[in-house]
Amino acid sequence: LYSLTSRDEVSARYRPSSYAALCLAAVATVAYALLFLDWDTGFRLEDGVYVPTEEARTTESTRYIDWSVTVPLLTVELLAVCSITGAAARRLRSSTMAAAFLMIVTGYLGAQVLDQGRDRSALVVWGLISTAFFVYLYVALIGAVRRSLPTMGAEAAVSLRNATIVLLSSFGIYPLVYAVPVFADVTPAWFTAMQVAYSAADIVAKVGFGVLVHKVAKLRTAEDVAAGIDTHPDPVWSGNVHK
Repeated sequence: LYSLTSRDEVSARYRPSSYAALCLAAVATVAYALLFLDWDTGFRLEDGVYVPTEEARTTESTRYIDWSVTVPLLTVELLAVCSITGAAARRLRSSTMAAAFLMIVTGYLGAQVLDQGRDRSALVVWGLISTAFFVYLYVALIGAVRRSLPTMGAEAAVSLRNATIVLLSSFGIYPLVYAVPVFADVTPAWFTAMQVAYSAADIVAKVGFGVLVHKVAKLRTAEDVAAGIDTHPDPVWSGNVHK
């Protein structure tokens, strides 16, 4: 709802970040509704103990479907407030979206498709392939942000740097959780910890990062208007400060 109602707070130049956030929030909402239903109906009571059914065991597939859409959108959201334009921006956007999608798909093959994630060799091999896309994504996004920082005001630059740190830090949680079955038997306690970690990372990446990127978009809108290179029909507020 916030993404929907706040999209006009930024100029047309940075509005793709708001549209990406809106799509991302819609997909995440549907995914978590499905996850809730899977968990709510995915256990049966046997001798005083709740035993997971196959429905509960396949909830990871719902997460991977979510990520295959939302992670590429996160790269769009970040690049939309960077200063790279034209053909270079289109190439970078296409390559990072493709890398993000392939990172998720290859991880899904190892974690869910091949022997339902019980084959540790498949986990390691496909995890390493996924990591290659993961590394490219880090390098490409950090490079885009570093080229953009000198072109914006100090406050916007700090917010963009913070948004990048939040996004890439939250990305780092996923491979750590992915690696748990490689090094440990996934007991109910481990499985619960993995679900909590995935959900926490999702909130940080999709909500915390989104708020910071929206702040960058508003600050850059104000900078462009002040510099006379753009117009905006409404006042721009960052926190309680009128720009």
